Amino acid sequence: MEAYTGFAEVYDLFMDNVPYGEWSRYLISLLQEHGVSQGLVLELGCGTGKMTRLLAQAGYDMIGVDSSEEMLQIAREQEWDNAEHKVEEGTTRIPDILYLLQDMREFELYGTVKAVVCICDSLNYLLEEEDLLTVFRLVNNYLDPGGVFIFDMNTLYKYREILGENTICENREEGSFIWENFYDEEKQINQYDLTLFVREEDGQGLYRKYEETHFQRGYDLRRVRKILQQAGMEFVAMYDAFTRETAQEKNERVYIIAREQGKQSAKQER
Repeated sequence: MEAYTGFAEVYDLFMDNVPYGEWSRYLISLLQEHGVSQGLVLELGCGTGKMTRLLAQAGYDMIGVDSSEEMLQIAREQEWDNAEHKVEEGTTRIPDILYLLQDMREFELYGTVKAVVCICDSLNYLLEEEDLLTVFRLVNNYLDPGGVFIFDMNTLYKYREILGENTICENREEGSFIWENFYDEEKQINQYDLTLFVREEDGQGLYRKYEETHFQRGYDLRRVRKILQQAGMEFVAMYDAFTRETAQEKNERVYIIAREQGKQSAKQER
């Protein structure tokens, strides 16, 4: 859970190939299909806030939670820059996002929210089932009655067949990276060592080196469903990412939808 510290400042540089706009449209369509078209939404593992800002621009009142102080600092700076730009354009609505420096295994809110979202395989950073269960229980606790939880996950298939033991490299004028993967089948954990070289802005042609090691775990999708139910949530659907097709074993990324249950029935009993 200590990932994205040393090179948080260059994270967006090497994530510019992620189609956040398309991803946000897919996520918004899922939220709307399940009755959340406005209101308070929490994003867990929000990072530098790209998706958080896109959801805010779509009209949601956003809270972003992340455990990296460096990533949240960039999120706040980019929100401020975005707000200044919108003032210049004369935009009437400037999203006001609340960013919280919290571990998702221990997050606290002042009240409940209509939906919780967690994307970009943030939950794969939880290496123990107990941690996954803890997060699911917290989500269920902070959702409105019948509130929606939408999250994605990289699959075991992706770690075994796509990433495992492979090295990915990219060389650009502004920087380069080396991404080395090592998959442990017994523990179902993928270790990837990241080395980045980023050009300094001093005009001397020098590059700064960044190094970090990350760990992610793949989970059996049937087990994830059981853990959701163990946390008191209602399982709704599991899709191959960015489609409405039922998730299959050889999908690389899946989206899972669950719903809070218990608060409404408890209220009715009282």
